[in-house]
Amino acid sequence: MKKIQTYFKYLFASGLASATLSCSNTKYLKEGQMLYTGAEINIKNDSLSKQEEKDLKAALESNLTPKPNSTFLGLRPRLFFYNIAKEPKKEKGFNYWLKNKVGEKPVLLGDVDREFNKDIIQNYSENKGYFNAKATYDTVSKDKRAKVIYNVSPGARYLISDVRFLKDSTIINKEIQTLTDKTFLKKSNPFDLDVIKAERDRIDNGLKEKGFYYFSPDNIIVQADSTISKKHKVELIVKLKDNTPALATEQFSIDKVIVFPNYNIRDVKDGKYNVPMNADSLQKYAHEDIYVIDPEHKFKPKIFDRALYFKKGDLYNRTNHNLTLNRLISLGVFKFVKNQFVVSDSLQHKFDAYYLLTPRQIQSLRLEALGRTNSANYAGSELNLNWTHRNFFRGAEQFKASIYGAFDVQIGGPENANNIFRAGANAQLSIPRLVAPFRFNSSSAFVPRTNIILGYEFQNRTQNYTLNTFNASFGYVWKENARKEHDLKVIDITYVSPANVTPEYQAKADANIYLQRVVDKQLIFGPIYSYTYTNTMLQKPNTIYYKGTLDLAGNLTGLLMGANVDKGKQKNIFGIPFSQFAKIENDFRFYHKFTEKTSLATRAIAGVAYPYGNSDHIPFSRQFFSGGSNSVRAFRARTLGPGSFDPRTLTPGEFFDQSGDIKLELNAEYRANLYKFLNVAVFADAGNVWLVNEDPKRPGAKFSKEFLSEIAVGAGFGLRLDFSILILRLDLAMPLRVPYYEKNERWTFDRIKFGDPSWRKDNLILNIAIGYPF
Repeated sequence: MKKIQTYFKYLFASGLASATLSCSNTKYLKEGQMLYTGAEINIKNDSLSKQEEKDLKAALESNLTPKPNSTFLGLRPRLFFYNIAKEPKKEKGFNYWLKNKVGEKPVLLGDVDREFNKDIIQNYSENKGYFNAKATYDTVSKDKRAKVIYNVSPGARYLISDVRFLKDSTIINKEIQTLTDKTFLKKSNPFDLDVIKAERDRIDNGLKEKGFYYFSPDNIIVQADSTISKKHKVELIVKLKDNTPALATEQFSIDKVIVFPNYNIRDVKDGKYNVPMNADSLQKYAHEDIYVIDPEHKFKPKIFDRALYFKKGDLYNRTNHNLTLNRLISLGVFKFVKNQFVVSDSLQHKFDAYYLLTPRQIQSLRLEALGRTNSANYAGSELNLNWTHRNFFRGAEQFKASIYGAFDVQIGGPENANNIFRAGANAQLSIPRLVAPFRFNSSSAFVPRTNIILGYEFQNRTQNYTLNTFNASFGYVWKENARKEHDLKVIDITYVSPANVTPEYQAKADANIYLQRVVDKQLIFGPIYSYTYTNTMLQKPNTIYYKGTLDLAGNLTGLLMGANVDKGKQKNIFGIPFSQFAKIENDFRFYHKFTEKTSLATRAIAGVAYPYGNSDHIPFSRQFFSGGSNSVRAFRARTLGPGSFDPRTLTPGEFFDQSGDIKLELNAEYRANLYKFLNVAVFADAGNVWLVNEDPKRPGAKFSKEFLSEIAVGAGFGLRLDFSILILRLDLAMPLRVPYYEKNERWTFDRIKFGDPSWRKDNLILNIAIGYPF
């Protein structure tokens, strides 16, 4: 009974607040003004189906102007803020922000042009085949509020009785006739002006593939004849306009292909490109009919042979036109890519294809310095020196080299803390083709690449050990299209050599095999393949991102050598046991855009790594981790898990990073823009990591049927400062479910104490990061 009374109290309070807020918006209106609350469409037609009526009504409402003030749960909070804010004296300050950025100016009935909207309704209806559409309107007002009701009588919708493509003996008409089998105009379908426009574009695209470079959709006319005997039927006649330019009806082929790889925009004079048009003076590339103007020989001509899809004698087509431009851009060495076709023989209908390429800065040197802190009481800095050469062997090869140094020092916490110092160097050569014993022809707009990477890192954990890590890889990256990317490292080798292991750490490692594995020599080699699909670049309300990764280490070698650690047959290479495992990870993200300023982002991660053959565990560097600024943010980085293992059992100063062989994680984040660069978010994270095999030193770490009860949950809110060149993110989170508490006490709602300083210190985790978490 008490709960019911409480419910009614909240209900009454909500209703009172709603009524108060609603009334407060109209009291600011001047005499004679009325707040416009929107339009209502009434369809009067018995012949329409419910779905047709619903679609027509929604389309008509979306075309009406203006839109009423935005609402939330039946209220108009933005209008309320506009009304209560004082009139600002300047275009800045709090009042200006509250009134014009948070608030929203009232939309009045006087702002509505009802005759204009009536015309929109009738015109739109006619464009959709309701040729006899009529509309009227009424205005309904009460308590200084008004809405407009539009009554629409669309009449019967006209259907297509027949579609005729007029024939003649011209070349262009013959090509149009070959495109008719895929027409969008179908018998018995409703007349629709948007479909007719799409049909004109379809024919234009088809003709562009057949050499008609100068053709335009405006050269096509679709005539509608409604005078045929059948009632509410219309015949469509598709033909060329009588005034179509002669040039648009001719097929053009490629004569010469001329490339200017050192073109500069300053060479433009009087709106024309100041380039030599006499191809006889140009140097011809012997392998193909390509002329390259490169007196200083900065580029090997062969790169243009691979990128250009037009050759002498080819019939022009739009696909190869766009493909060539995209491939030139994806080489990464040209800042601007321009294309021009110049008629060279009007009688034979030939033109020369000119490619005007402006190079990017070939070499660049960049120094980066940054400071950072994290929730594990570490503060540090990092310095990076990066050198890039974008044309290393004159074939658009990109060479990147960097050296870096970093340190992380624990501020607070136990004495003799394990500070971390890192230094290293790496180099990458990216070749714009597949270097392979086989020939690979790609019709993608993106140039495939061969990547060769070498790297070394020195890491010193004071009071513990030093690690020397060497890495090398060779592989390929290629894209099927803008959405699908493949990354195959044919071989990826990592060698970890420990040094200077302190007696204190070794004593701990002797009692804990998990700590010993960190300082064991490690040799990991094998292929790694990842596949990425994304359509987040599209302007759609719903978009997705997926990345799947497969890591196979030592599999073939272990099979050939008969490795089996369980039977005492562990094999070595150069005296070092090599790792053998299979690892798969899936990262799926879904984004939903509510409005231009609000969206929902979600992510699901599932991964498993399984050791076998020559290994009974996954190398530490290839395991999964949880917690931190891009994971479950209510827990410090790499402290969550595995399973229900309780990290509080560790002695002060003991190795703190926790890892697992299995990972599950779910994230959800509601994002909204408040003001220009200021964005806010409310988020919830859930997840954990587990081990495949039992670890006596970490009870509860193994994956079992109880895994759902070991999921950690956290929530919080954040600020994002979007400065275009970077996004500074501050997320404040707290745990809602802690997996290492007693099983029936893991939810922590009853222990939240914002007023308790010690609780805030232990439970409020501040994450500072660059960019979005996902």
